[in-house]
Amino acid sequence: MNTDLVDQARRLACDRFPDALAVILAGSTAAGRATARSDLDIAVLIRDGGETGRETIRFEGRVVELFVHTRAGLVELFAADVAARRAVLQSMYAAGLVLVDTNGEAGRACALAEADLRKGPPALEPATVETKRYGLTDALDDLTDASDPIERLAVAGFVLNTAADLLCDYHHAWIGGGKWLPRRLLEADGERGAALLEGHLRLCTSGDPMPMIDAASQILDLVGGPLREGYRRTWRGVIESVAATSGR
Repeated sequence: MNTDLVDQARRLACDRFPDALAVILAGSTAAGRATARSDLDIAVLIRDGGETGRETIRFEGRVVELFVHTRAGLVELFAADVAARRAVLQSMYAAGLVLVDTNGEAGRACALAEADLRKGPPALEPATVETKRYGLTDALDDLTDASDPIERLAVAGFVLNTAADLLCDYHHAWIGGGKWLPRRLLEADGERGAALLEGHLRLCTSGDPMPMIDAASQILDLVGGPLREGYRRTWRGVIESVAATSGR
């Protein structure tokens, strides 16, 4: 772990949040993966009556992402992260480095985070799984037929995200976005997740879609297989996008 960055985070906590109940340093710095350009991800628990929010600042020349919340705000954010099946803030508390712990506040918040992580995310509704199956089936057809390399890459992005979402749901595992998508995917299923990611890389580098099609098809088979005819949805005021493209 980069002790200079930890010390920098401590100085920020003392300077900006002298009355904080808890301060947690998370992200790449806490994990020992920080680079020269890494920002600091810091969760701050403040007293009741303050404002819950997120802010990006620069401190001593380094970008800092601040996640500031009251006790009630933390509970609400934890609930929102569970509903989104991401548990971002829970992971910050559970895996982060405690910089400030007033009267055990950090320990209590970390215990709540760890309880959420152990319980896992809520399962997708059956209708949502069916919709994602339909969208993935359609996208794999597009990926098979696509001759335009730009269109192929666009469809591949949809396939990666949808197949990853279905695989994580199948394993009752948390999902992620950006760089956390491959991390969460490999945590959920090292074999199938790696095949999907390697297939996506192969398509991006060589244009060959078949490894990705094969990997995504195996994931699709886990959750009921391809879905085309027979798919039906009734309008109830909300429409979820079900396909990567339309009008093949």
